[in-house]
Order: sequence, then C-alpha cells, then structure tokens
Amino acid sequence: MEALREFNVRVYALFINDQNQVLVSDEIIRGKYFTKFPGGGLELGESPVECLHRECQEEMNQPIEVLNHFHTTDQFVRSAFRPWEQVISIYHRCKIKGDNKFKTSTKRFDFDRAITGDQEAFRWADISTLDAKEFEFLIDAHVVGLIKKQFS
Repeated sequence: MEALREFNVRVYALFINDQNQVLVSDEIIRGKYFTKFPGGGLELGESPVECLHRECQEEMNQPIEVLNHFHTTDQFVRSAFRPWEQVISIYHRCKIKGDNKFKTSTKRFDFDRAITGDQEAFRWADISTLDAKEFEFLIDAHVVGLIKKQFS
C-alpha cells in the first residue's frame, strides 16, 4: 500500500425533509457508479460551512442554510481514489432555502444516457429503508447508521 502523504477534507450536506427522507447523490465518477451525500472537497482558505454553500451552489444551483454539525470522521479512512491521501469527512445538517432548483428522481442512478462521462443525479431516499450497503464510501455507510438511529 502506498504511503500516506496528504489529507483530503470532504464536507457533506444532510438534507432531511418532512417526509423523513434524506437527499442522496448518485454519481458516475471516472466510469464508476457511487451513491453518496451531496458535497465535496474543502478548498484551501475556506471553512467547512463556506464549502457547503459553494458545493451546493455548484452542484445543485441551490442556496442552503447550514443548521448544525452532525458528524466528523472519528476513524482512519484512506481515499478510494488516491491511496496516498487520508480522508476526513465532515457532515452538517442543512436545509434548502426556497424552492428546489435541482432535479430529483425516484430511481437510483437516473442518468442522462445521452451524456458520457461524469454525472450526478439527486434523489430523496426514505430513511426507514435506507441501506448502508448502497453507499460506496465506508464513512457514508457509517453516517447512514447514525441517521437511521436519530431519525427512524
């Protein structure tokens, strides 16, 4: 295994609606299919909250309100993409401001088949039936368990 030499800080938004559903992001990244929570990489010089605002604007064209911290990685996680990186993930409960400005689906991996390359599709998933096995990243799977514990 390659030696660690960098940190990668990821920041994710947990949107939970009145129907007890959580927003998830189905993605194709480098030809691989993933389910994760909306969010992305912290950039140098920005706070985790600023990162959430930027990521939600870039990915969803959506203004948000950050409500509170939910969880930060409390175990060692090696990057799935870059084995020389240790990943630290920060999750915040968030709320959508105004009307949804992004498309959601009820189907998993509901991508535009006419487009090749990386894509992202959002869907609301019922917390009661949310399955940690659907999430590629171990820390997301762990957070699914925390969500189910708190909101089921």
